[in-house]
Amino acid sequence: MKKHIFSIVALLFLVQGINAQKYFTRTGITEFKASVEAFEPVEAINKSTSVVFKTDTGELAALLLMKAFHFEVALMQEHFNENYMDSDKYPKATFKGKIQDFDFESVSSNKEYILKGTLTVRGVKKEIKTKANIVKGENKLRIASKFSVTPQEFGIKIPSIVRKKIAEKININLHYELSKK
Repeated sequence: MKKHIFSIVALLFLVQGINAQKYFTRTGITEFKASVEAFEPVEAINKSTSVVFKTDTGELAALLLMKAFHFEVALMQEHFNENYMDSDKYPKATFKGKIQDFDFESVSSNKEYILKGTLTVRGVKKEIKTKANIVKGENKLRIASKFSVTPQEFGIKIPSIVRKKIAEKININLHYELSKK
């Protein structure tokens, strides 16, 4: 009898594990643009964002290291890490959220959803609500989204000498290609 109960419990965990698929990447692309037309482009790309997505709940978690942002101009990258982001004190940014009304089976080639969650930068949390496009491929999911934030929302002070060279709103673009885990 005990063997029977153990077998049933083991089978339930197995079935739950089959339904709870996870997709993952360590090479997600996160980029930002804070350029003003008349000045040198202020933009960077991070190609090592780690992302986990649970298809049964629609939960998404992302983590990126601030020092992994690459700028065209090395001095800009140095100022970003030392003066604005204080990357030694706040080495990472995170996003924890959920794709609203996500149904893995209904995702065809390309579908748009609402993504809601909390972005944490420099220890400051901000609620984000935006659209996310999801494309399902063979054992892969591609998630793309974009939204804007301001430096002030995260306690980032822009010195008056460069204030006109940096956009008031920073555009964030996400491009994640996740593999079935």
